[in-house]
Amino acid sequence: MFSLTQGHVKSALPRHSGRLLGAAVVTAGVATGSVLFPLSAQAAEELNALVWCDHTDPALIKPFEEKYGVKVNLKEYEGTGAALAIVEQSRPGDWDVFVIDGVDVPRVVEAGLLAELPKGELPLADTFSQVQMTDVTHKDGKMYAIMEKFGYNVISYDKSKVDPADMRDLQTLWSDKYKSRIAVYDYYIPLMNLVALKMGMKPSDITADKLPAIRDELFKLKDNSAMVGEVVSSTTALATGEADILIGGGEWAVAVMQSENPDLDWVLPDQGGILWSQSLAVFKDSKNKDLAVEFVKYVMSPEGQARLATSSCFWGMPANKKAGALLSPEQKSALRWDEQEKFLANSHRYFIPDAELDAEMLDVWTEFLQH
Repeated sequence: MFSLTQGHVKSALPRHSGRLLGAAVVTAGVATGSVLFPLSAQAAEELNALVWCDHTDPALIKPFEEKYGVKVNLKEYEGTGAALAIVEQSRPGDWDVFVIDGVDVPRVVEAGLLAELPKGELPLADTFSQVQMTDVTHKDGKMYAIMEKFGYNVISYDKSKVDPADMRDLQTLWSDKYKSRIAVYDYYIPLMNLVALKMGMKPSDITADKLPAIRDELFKLKDNSAMVGEVVSSTTALATGEADILIGGGEWAVAVMQSENPDLDWVLPDQGGILWSQSLAVFKDSKNKDLAVEFVKYVMSPEGQARLATSSCFWGMPANKKAGALLSPEQKSALRWDEQEKFLANSHRYFIPDAELDAEMLDVWTEFLQH
C-alpha cells in the first residue's frame, strides 16, 4: 500500500492495514532444493527480509523457523521509499526478501533490484485471478513478484450505531444523516479514488480538469466528518466511538478487532471500492536466493496464507484461495469471503497519477486537510 509516487507515506495498515508494514531480518540455515536456485550443502545461516508488520506475527514466522531449524528476526518499514533508502544504505546482498506494495513492483523491477521467481513452483493456479496482476509482477515473460494478500479501501462502520444498508451507498456519507460521525482515512490516493466513484467516474478518469469538482466533494465530506487521521488515529476513532464510520477503511481496519467488538464491520459500496495488494519478492543480489524462495513458497502455501491473512497486525484476504479451507467460519465472515468474487468484480486498482497530476492531487488534499 505504499507507492513510490506518493507525496507522503501511505501507511500500511495497522491494519493491519491498516493495511500493514515492516522490514525484516531473517536468519536461517536450511537444506532443501529449488529449481531456480539449487541449495548447496552448506546453507547460509542468514536471510534478511524487508517486510510489512503482518509478517512479524510469530504465528506466521515460527512454523517456518521450526521447519527449517532457523531463527527469523523481523524489522518493520513504512513506505516503499523508506525501504529503498534502507537498501541503498546497505551492502549488496544484505537483503533477501521484500514485501512490497503491489503498485510499486514495476518500478522496483525496472531498477533491477528483484530476482526472477520460479513461476512453476508457485501456486498461481490457486490464486484469485483478479489479483495475479501479471502486468505488474511480470516483465518480458519473467516473474519477479507474487501477490500474497489484498483487500479494500472502502467503508468500515459500527453496525450498532448506523444502518448497514446505508453503508452500501457512498452517497449516504455526503448526506446529513451521519453528519459529524465520520472519520476519514488520511491517504489521498484511495480517498480521491472513492470520491471519483461517488461522482460516477472510474478512478482512472481523474484528470487535472476534474480536480475542482473532486475538491468540492472533498470539502463537503470534510464538513460531514468528525476527524481525518492516519491508520492508528482513524481506526482508534472507530473503535472508541469518536466516529461511527470510517471512509477509506476496510477489512484491514476492523477485522482484527471484531473478536472484541463484533459490531465493527465493513463493506464494499455499490459504487465500487479501491483494491489494495501487497506482493512478495526476492532481491537480485540476495546471497541466499534458494532459502528466500523457500520462504516465498511457504508464505504462499495455504497454511502460510491463512496465517498471513489473520495476522495480529492486520487482516486481509489471502491471494491463495486454498487458504479458505484453513480459516474458521468466523474468520471468513470477517473477511467477507463469500462476497469476494462480487467485490473483486466491482473494485478498481489504485490510480497512480503521473508526477504532474500527483502534485496537483496532493495540493488539493493539503487544502482539504487545512479546510
